[in-house]
Amino acid sequence: MTTNTIASAPTTRLNFAKSAPKAFRALIGFDAAAREGLDPALVELIQIRASHLNHCAYCLHMHTNDARKAGESEDRLHMVAVWREARHFFTEKEQAALALTEAVTLVADGGVPDEVYAQAAERFEEQELAQVLALIFAINTWNRVALATKKVAGTDERR
Repeated sequence: MTTNTIASAPTTRLNFAKSAPKAFRALIGFDAAAREGLDPALVELIQIRASHLNHCAYCLHMHTNDARKAGESEDRLHMVAVWREARHFFTEKEQAALALTEAVTLVADGGVPDEVYAQAAERFEEQELAQVLALIFAINTWNRVALATKKVAGTDERR
């Protein structure tokens, strides 16, 4: 019995930053604007959860490292993926942000439920809620850039 297998050569992907510098710089600007005024710990929790959901190892590695450097505990980092079962690790505000992150990231699965949005709106002032939404939009875009261009986890091109 013979098996025909064709080994595919590794696909070289473009460097988005070099190939589309204006778009890349715009995304960096959007990301910076989205973070403005938000608690850095909350920023990392949102980015970590979206990266889990999008299966983006590159961004997950980057943001867990950033969270550690900012003083985040290992316990909380390990619990982000299962935050609903470990609510006592997170404030009500963080829980609302994580629920909103999941709903927006998985928007194709049924939109953003009114209950999830209302819970976030109760915990955040309007401008802060807008910043949280912008951050969720930004990390989802970064996840897609990293996945589409096959960024390798463990490498951080920001340095």
